[in-house]
Amino acid sequence: MAQRLTVSDGGSKKTSRVRVAVRLRPYMSRQDEKGEGPCVRGLDFQNLEIINWRNATETVKYHFDVFHGEQTTQQEVFLSSVKPILPHILNGQNASVFAYGPTGAGKTHTMLGTAEQPGVIPRAVREVFNLVSSKDEDEGWDYSIGMSYLEIYNEKVLDLLSPNSQDLPIREDKDKNILIPGLTHTTISSFSDFDKHFVPATLNRTTASTKLNQRSSRSHAILLIKVVRTQRALPHRQQTGKLYLVDLAGSEDNRRTGNQGIRLKESGAINLSLFTLSKVVDALNSGTAVRVPYRDSKLTRLLQDSLGGSAHSVMITNIAPEYRYYFDTFSALNFAAKSKLIVNKPFTRETVAVLPVKRSREEHEAGGSGSEPHKKKQKDEKKSEQDGSLPSAHYHSLSEPSVMDRLMALEKLMMSCQDKDRQSVLKDVAQSRKEIQELKEKQREFERKAMLLSQLAKEKSSSKEEDVFKNTLAPLQRKQPNVTKPNKQQAVVQPLQVSQLQPLQQLAVVKKQSVCVTKKEKKLSNLVEPPDGKENAKEGSWESQLDTSVLDESKQKILHILNTGCLKELKGLQQIGDKKAKLILGWREIHGQFSKLEDLINVEGMTQKRFSSFMKANILSTMGK
Repeated sequence: MAQRLTVSDGGSKKTSRVRVAVRLRPYMSRQDEKGEGPCVRGLDFQNLEIINWRNATETVKYHFDVFHGEQTTQQEVFLSSVKPILPHILNGQNASVFAYGPTGAGKTHTMLGTAEQPGVIPRAVREVFNLVSSKDEDEGWDYSIGMSYLEIYNEKVLDLLSPNSQDLPIREDKDKNILIPGLTHTTISSFSDFDKHFVPATLNRTTASTKLNQRSSRSHAILLIKVVRTQRALPHRQQTGKLYLVDLAGSEDNRRTGNQGIRLKESGAINLSLFTLSKVVDALNSGTAVRVPYRDSKLTRLLQDSLGGSAHSVMITNIAPEYRYYFDTFSALNFAAKSKLIVNKPFTRETVAVLPVKRSREEHEAGGSGSEPHKKKQKDEKKSEQDGSLPSAHYHSLSEPSVMDRLMALEKLMMSCQDKDRQSVLKDVAQSRKEIQELKEKQREFERKAMLLSQLAKEKSSSKEEDVFKNTLAPLQRKQPNVTKPNKQQAVVQPLQVSQLQPLQQLAVVKKQSVCVTKKEKKLSNLVEPPDGKENAKEGSWESQLDTSVLDESKQKILHILNTGCLKELKGLQQIGDKKAKLILGWREIHGQFSKLEDLINVEGMTQKRFSSFMKANILSTMGK
């Protein structure tokens, strides 16, 4: 188990401004066509001036941390600008060095150099190994050095140590550290080991030829050197420092470089990332920006620690003296002047192993007085000093066997009391859970009883409604004639439905006989219209008048349609609309087929009264077909 600690130098968190160094490369072999001379020159080791493009008789002066003139060597650039920040890496802090400038201004030469004049990267790595080897073994720290190498090409993060890898994602952990999952990390033990991995990886970087540069970098290259030091003794503290060495691709004017096709696409991605970099610098310098656009580009996302983050940063701005580079140089100097105002807050992130707090009683008994933590002894000594007793006497009294036995017995007694309290609390919790369970069961039982009572009340109310609206006679125009033909069956049908059980003449007789009522008041009392506008005859009064075989056959047809019918066939039944047909299909998918017609009551929205009306209408409709 490890705990993340944030440790700053000297108690309070210090700030570190981004150091900006400007390097002016010498003239190339080919002079300017017009022979106008340089457009920029150095005044001293910190100041330089450039001709004002609005007025050639004036100059614009700039002040930086270091100015490297045309005759400055690679060694001088490294010693004055890069070497001072390298010791911070061994203390668990981050550092970054990145070269900025237009294309053809010498950024790659400054960072990589040649075999005769190595640049910043090989010199910085060699210096890191020298710092580690110069550490005294008695300090009690073990050091481990590793490297990762990547490039950002067309907004894709590619692993240069593993050329076959695809675009890698950029993530941020809970401690706000930027990391790249899947990036190759190789442990190196010496500078020759580093050189063996770095040189082939550098050849994997994307380069191409343009009108301004024969070997122009088409991507941003980032080398990460990671130094981890671990304490040998307890509590095994671990500090991790990272060194970012960045060679940025140069901003390009496509009118002068002559880029076309894929070169044009590459320069567009380069210029976009550098423009985002300038927006980040402007947002950091404004002080009022709500959001710093680190996430707008993968380059700024990786340089988040270097600009406004937790790293000691150095920016080496490379410029060219020729007039054809005038506006590129002018823009680079303005960007460098803004960058030197950025303030970082470097600090040490330290991982500390957390020792277990509680110990078992067996270990306590086996350990005796010798296993007592040193911190506890110091606290006891401080307490004894406050009481006025000598710490030496107190120490001797603790080391006596009788005192230790009494302390152990007291500790066992306290632990047993804690166990008893814990057991009583557990018993109370178990009892309360049991009571809660019993209350839940009683509540379920009461709910079941309430449901039964509500169902009984509904059935009673429905039976009362049927009695109220019950009519001993059929409607006035469908009154049953008092004829002496018991074997003849008649059916009472709904309006708009045709029955073939009675001939037309007989229906006329029924109408004639229904008018002959002796008392008008009695006739009006029998003609009570149901609320739903449909006939409300009693179930037995119409089913008893039908043949049993015909009735069973009609019920079987209806049951068959309910079990096998599609949506259209179900809607063909009387009193079944689109909604009820879908409910029947859903019920059938869940519960299976209807074993009997009475199961239709279980469908949502189908009451006993509606079921009776449904049966009556469909049976009579089936018999009429």
